[in-house]
Amino acid sequence: MDHLTIAGEHFTSRLIMGSSRYPNPQVMMEALEASETELVTVAIRRVDLSKNSEENMLRFLNKKNYKLLPNTAGCYTAKDAVLTAELAREALGTNWIKLEVIGDDETLFPDIPELLKATEILLNKGFVVLPYTNDDPITCKKLADMGCAAVMPLGAPIGSGMGIRNPYNLQIIRELVDIPLIVDAGVGTASDVAIAFELGVDGILLNTAVAQAEHPVEMARAINYAAKAGRLAYGAGRIPKKLYATASSPLEGIIGSKVD
Repeated sequence: MDHLTIAGEHFTSRLIMGSSRYPNPQVMMEALEASETELVTVAIRRVDLSKNSEENMLRFLNKKNYKLLPNTAGCYTAKDAVLTAELAREALGTNWIKLEVIGDDETLFPDIPELLKATEILLNKGFVVLPYTNDDPITCKKLADMGCAAVMPLGAPIGSGMGIRNPYNLQIIRELVDIPLIVDAGVGTASDVAIAFELGVDGILLNTAVAQAEHPVEMARAINYAAKAGRLAYGAGRIPKKLYATASSPLEGIIGSKVD
């Protein structure tokens, strides 16, 4: 079976879906169902954790038994990220954390020194750490060697919809790490998803591409199909790229142009 395995847990879907910026909870739930995801991220600093709140999206997610992946979105220091992760563990009863330590408000690129610091602390505290990072092979290798459950390099800036901007780095990262490689951020549409999987990534985390689409449910369904197609294509093995043409029909036995 072609499962996504993270920290010993198996998922039949290779899509990890976000839960923010949807028009309303009903659209969110329909889109998640269309994507066939089993793992959904929740921004702990931006979600109302009050059990009695009408706006508490956790009420909706828990009804469908999605595995929740809390994240530290909105954190700019290792200290804030660690505190947020500990809050998530207490509130949601999970030691899984998608670790984000952002460098600035303009690019939303990760602050690598703070990310590495937070990773070390959380691993020592028993967390299953899935860090959002840039597409730097060296940083990803460091995170893997530290003991992270996966590495999650960006495909493009968060929410940009620019797709996979540096496929060559992703290919290098794929060769360097033997833990799950999950593209996190930048996906804009279904073709971006197919391309990423054809490069050999193990999974994709996305939010804006679906939540802010004109028709979120249809986009979620399209991305689901693209993920399956891209994964199948990667396993099938594409033909090598060539500069010149190669005839698709065999040349042996071809009728000659010379007339006797």
